[in-house]
Amino acid sequence: MTALERSAWVVVCERQDLVAGGGVCALLGNEQVALFYLPQEDCEVYALANRDPIGKANVLSRGIVGDIGGQLVVASPLYKQHFSLESGVCLEDERIRIPVYAVRLDGDSVLLAQP
Repeated sequence: MTALERSAWVVVCERQDLVAGGGVCALLGNEQVALFYLPQEDCEVYALANRDPIGKANVLSRGIVGDIGGQLVVASPLYKQHFSLESGVCLEDERIRIPVYAVRLDGDSVLLAQP
């Protein structure tokens, strides 16, 4: 891995900080990012903006993770809209989308890509 490739990723927490089947919040600079740890999936960790654009609050990390029609989603704890963990699109209104972050595990470290 080159120095540029290493600098593009930031360690935000450790695997032990994650909750299997649920979410936690981490900071990337000043941005709150919701991390979802699904160890049974091919892609074990997903990262989305923590801000619910409908409820206007930083709460998505406290949402319920599920599967709708084969698509992994998080349901906002406020008004229960479902957001795709892969694309950030709201299933109830596809015009609404939240930012998705590149995330990976490196050993026990959880890394997010710098925007």
